[in-house]
Amino acid sequence: QVQLVESGGGLVQPGGSLRLSCAASATIVGIYTMGWYRQAPGLQRELVATITSGGSISYADSVKGRFTISRDNAKNTMYLQMNSLKPEVTAVYYCNVDTRRYVFWGQGTQVTVSS
Repeated sequence: QVQLVESGGGLVQPGGSLRLSCAASATIVGIYTMGWYRQAPGLQRELVATITSGGSISYADSVKGRFTISRDNAKNTMYLQMNSLKPEVTAVYYCNVDTRRYVFWGQGTQVTVSS
């Protein structure tokens, strides 16, 4: 069983920045593919960014150039730096890890962009 704990969400004004963290309870960062997803009210959960064990990164088109996914293997933590935030990115953000046998999810952290 792997536990993922997201943090760093909150209320920010348009144009602001936030950095989300995803701390894992086991040594998985850098070993398996991990990702950030988000779910806005009334909408399906959607992919934001992923990072593979080899370090390959992909982003949803809507966040390219503004969001950056990264990881610190020593801290067993994954990050999502979000810049130039817009109201439409308001959602609950989740991290996950795909161990190829199981997929584990965190509990989510709320990001609200509003003036």
